[in-house]
Amino acid sequence: MGEPGSGLPAERGKARDDAGGVAAGGVAAGGVAAGGVAPGGVAPGGVAPGGARAPGHPAADRRWLAEAVELSRRCPQSSTAFSVGAVLVDAHGEVIAAGYSRAADPRDHAEEVALRRARDAGASLAGATLYSSLEPCLRRASRPASCAELIAASGLRRVVIAWREPPVFQPGGGGVWLERRGVTVVEVPDLAERARAVNAHLLGA
Repeated sequence: MGEPGSGLPAERGKARDDAGGVAAGGVAAGGVAAGGVAPGGVAPGGVAPGGARAPGHPAADRRWLAEAVELSRRCPQSSTAFSVGAVLVDAHGEVIAAGYSRAADPRDHAEEVALRRARDAGASLAGATLYSSLEPCLRRASRPASCAELIAASGLRRVVIAWREPPVFQPGGGGVWLERRGVTVVEVPDLAERARAVNAHLLGA
């Protein structure tokens, strides 16, 4: 999702994670840290409460995506960026890493944070799924690579989202871009309203 020119706070460019993100290695109080998450969040090695947990199972996909939406509620509100949560889950249904917008660095995006933490931990992403409360951005001004590009470069082959990026700040298109490169993108529309509610102040709601 696009974002403001210098970092994110300067212009209206980023639609999602501008004023912050979760920094690798730790975050401000209440944020998601590399070794775990705040109460109620998903910790690396943890699983969704009850039921199926392996990505690809409809119930598991919905549970993990719901966790990503809950993480997005922790983002400090911004008038120039969407609030986004992301959870990386391995093929067995265990959390590899998680992140959300605007927790520590205004340039960090939720997906970027989760991917960076996984990389820093030396975790394998083979067979993993990335759950994001919003479609990964295709354009951004804060850093050279968009979230869609970072996902493609990581080797991930599956992404699950709650809703497509609306053209509030920048046109979306990250999901289609990923699909054209062989990444499976699954949309779970019954969670879209929850994800939109976190960003209601940006949607005129």
